[in-house]
Amino acid sequence: MAQDGRTAEGARGWGRRDLLRRGLLVAGGVAVGAGASELWWSTHRRAPLAGGPASATSGNRYQDVGTGRLEVVWSGPTQERLVALTFDDGPAPQWTPMVLDTLAQHRVPATFFLVGSQVRRHADVISDRLAGHEVGNHSWDHRDLAALDATEAYDDLRRSHDAIADVTGMPPRLLRPPYGHLGGAVLHAAARLDYRLVLWTLQMVEREFPHDPAGHARRIVADVRPGTIVLGHDVGASRRLVALRGLAEMINGLRARGYTFVTVSALLGAGVPPTPTR
Repeated sequence: MAQDGRTAEGARGWGRRDLLRRGLLVAGGVAVGAGASELWWSTHRRAPLAGGPASATSGNRYQDVGTGRLEVVWSGPTQERLVALTFDDGPAPQWTPMVLDTLAQHRVPATFFLVGSQVRRHADVISDRLAGHEVGNHSWDHRDLAALDATEAYDDLRRSHDAIADVTGMPPRLLRPPYGHLGGAVLHAAARLDYRLVLWTLQMVEREFPHDPAGHARRIVADVRPGTIVLGHDVGASRRLVALRGLAEMINGLRARGYTFVTVSALLGAGVPPTPTR
């Protein structure tokens, strides 16, 4: 009993000392934590709550965010053999006419995610040539919008939006951010503009088929599934011409598999039940 009593008393003694020591540590930790928090805020004052790149909110006043909701899509919710071709980064005089000529020849609609500065610079390339096609916003000058704050991202997209609407007569309702990067500021800006945010299901893989347009076309045709959104480019490095030179074969190959070409908005509004996930 004596031993047990001493042990119990010792335990109580150590408990008091331990509590005192822990109390000092907690007090010191609070001070350190407060200092660290202040340091974090001073070095990251633009993110996340102050409207920086990571933030999907902006300030502490009422937020004007259109309908107050945002849809992000990678593919169409359909079991029908529908596919949407999309082309980014244009327009440009070298390649965009080639794409438009091929699409016109085969009577295929597509969605062009346009860069606002390119639209202003090369308005003549797309003037009167987008009937039956759809336009989307791909930023003003292809900066990474996910690295901008909320105001900068919105201003960039608004400037591009106005240029696209002015030149094409079609105000864009879709947004594809450069590189597919989705920072919080991008989401906030997209919501303010009432955009649908569109990424892609399948990207053209020109690097894998140097100098082989037919091989590249066969690869894309084999990989398409109902509701696929295909990403291509009508501007860029010369290697991308592999995809464009094989575009007709791609179209013919997909039609041979029973696919119908639609714009992205038509694909998303197909009115057919979603593909089961189980």
